[in-house]
Amino acid sequence: MARSPPHYNGPMAELLKVDLVGVGLNATDTLIPLSNYPARGSKVEYSAASVMPGGQVATAIVTCQTWGLRTRYVGKLGDDDAARLHREAFARAGVEAHLITVPGGVSPQSLILVDDGGERTVLCRRDERMALQPEDLCRDWIVNARALHVDGHDTAAATRAAGWAREAGIPVIADLDELYQGVEELLPRIDYLIASRDFPCRLMDESNLEKALRAMQIRYGCKLTAATLGQDGVLAWDGKQFEHRPAYRVPVVDTTGAGDLFHAGFIYGLFQGWPLSRQLDFACAAAAMNCMASGARGGIQSVEAIENLMTTAPRHEAAWDAPALG
Repeated sequence: MARSPPHYNGPMAELLKVDLVGVGLNATDTLIPLSNYPARGSKVEYSAASVMPGGQVATAIVTCQTWGLRTRYVGKLGDDDAARLHREAFARAGVEAHLITVPGGVSPQSLILVDDGGERTVLCRRDERMALQPEDLCRDWIVNARALHVDGHDTAAATRAAGWAREAGIPVIADLDELYQGVEELLPRIDYLIASRDFPCRLMDESNLEKALRAMQIRYGCKLTAATLGQDGVLAWDGKQFEHRPAYRVPVVDTTGAGDLFHAGFIYGLFQGWPLSRQLDFACAAAAMNCMASGARGGIQSVEAIENLMTTAPRHEAAWDAPALG
């Protein structure tokens, strides 16, 4: 039996210019705290489970909207209860959401196991019909913004959006954690590439992170290449020098969404015109505060609270020093 085609159900009025548009993942997270991570073949009881919205780009967009930026989100959902949860979350935050609905589709879901140290393990389920396609996008959604944020999961759609942004002179920020098929076409369209710890070395087939970040910047022409490093903070290369900022030392409840908040913090700092070191410090602090609560968006705090943490919280030891970075 033929499936019904997806349809768009967002606002169709003439678009206003926004600060930030995001094209990428959303997910409905079921968070399960565990006192001990289960051994293979074991049976483990759990006492609670919380269902909440998440997803890399979706969370970053909601965060930036919370901090006062005007935002737009473009993504794909089913027509299930999870989709309603996301629509309500976007509406509550004030995000202009352009959601392509797949009739009968199952919205992306994640089961997240969180141990007593706050470290999470994510089990993902994604209906293949939820993949955002290039033809799902409208150019006006992208070019009527001052910046674009993508995650690269639906690589062809992210590449088209980034291409439109590049043509319009709009900076592109990317959150990449996997070597998705077709990512080589996306990378030359990215201005600020902030990847997970292992991505640069895998991409460049280089065991040394500093060399991998330099090589990425040279090969793809990015303004900035960087890797987020958990409690080691972030290491960034701007084409001239390295900037390493250690993470803030806080009581960790759940690391879910830390990278999403980091990207949101970096983007917010970009709009403020801050120096790179302050951008990275703010991003590290935003991520740290999110780790003090449960869920991808449970610890989104005000700009004032984040800046207060920056002046009061201790930091982990620096993993790199300036002389070593050269």
